[in-house]
Amino acid sequence: MTIFASDNVTAACPEVIQAINNANNGNVDSYGDDQWTNNLERKFSELFEKKVKVFTAITGTAANSLALSAITPNYGNIYCHKISHINVDECGAPEFFTGGAKLITIDGFNGKFSAEDLRKNIRGEGVVHNTQPSTVSITQSCETGVVYKIDEIEKITEIAKKNNMKVHMDGARFSNAVVSLKKTPAEITWKSGIDVLTFGGTKNGCLDAEAIIFFKSEDIKNFKYLQKRSGQLLSKMRFLSAQLDAYISNNLWYKNAKNSNKMAKILSTKLSRLNSIEITYPTESNEVFVKIPKSIQGHLTKKGYYAVPDETFDGSVRFVSAWNTTEKDIDKLVKTIREKL
Repeated sequence: MTIFASDNVTAACPEVIQAINNANNGNVDSYGDDQWTNNLERKFSELFEKKVKVFTAITGTAANSLALSAITPNYGNIYCHKISHINVDECGAPEFFTGGAKLITIDGFNGKFSAEDLRKNIRGEGVVHNTQPSTVSITQSCETGVVYKIDEIEKITEIAKKNNMKVHMDGARFSNAVVSLKKTPAEITWKSGIDVLTFGGTKNGCLDAEAIIFFKSEDIKNFKYLQKRSGQLLSKMRFLSAQLDAYISNNLWYKNAKNSNKMAKILSTKLSRLNSIEITYPTESNEVFVKIPKSIQGHLTKKGYYAVPDETFDGSVRFVSAWNTTEKDIDKLVKTIREKL
């Protein structure tokens, strides 16, 4: 898999690797009873300007599914966008982890759904024959690279609360959304009505680290048992927690996302100037979707780029920038495309 195929294909950033090396010294208590894990709640609480409870996971799928299982009964349903990661790319894990909760998908515009879209889809409350409205899940930034604005989040959470539903945010690229909106993590989450956040690190410089952040203590319940049962309570937890510790220290998470967003914007601008290239969605984070002729797709593939159109995204080819993408990388890609124009 080549550069621009995904932000998952990149190496972990030096600060994270150094943190792992620093943790790899001596004997340390296992299963999270270590200084790095114990520090996470204090650091995340400072970041979110509120006392939070933090649990860790090694994959986004596990983090999302565990978070949803904490706030969704097995007879409930989860409202999400039809192309959301939990619906398209997690192999039924949310349904499995929740013990049978049903995903109710919503259409929307540019990968987002609105509060009105949500309102129109809510049904079945109190009807014994139906799964019960329980949870709303939004992705920030969403699968098309577009970002939910704060007022959009607030309107969605308002509808959710009126219907006694919890709200989960899939933040696999949460850092990119924060950079894009120029707002604080608190403003984008609990201050806007979010109950549980999956805070992604893997796509933005970590090796394999995600955090599940609860903003309300009443939602935690017996979550520690769910974490253990799912295999996400690691015996050598220090190596996972050390990654997140480094990631949220010295604004590393923000600096990494700032670079990837900047590079995506530069790439989008340069591609938009080329004949036969159409930008499919607004470039608001670190993903650029384009429609390109088949001849160029084939040429890019021969040159080692991943240029396969995806019908989920209206037949677009996706290019994703990362924490370590450079303008030289962008110029090389653009030059390769120009060879077939």
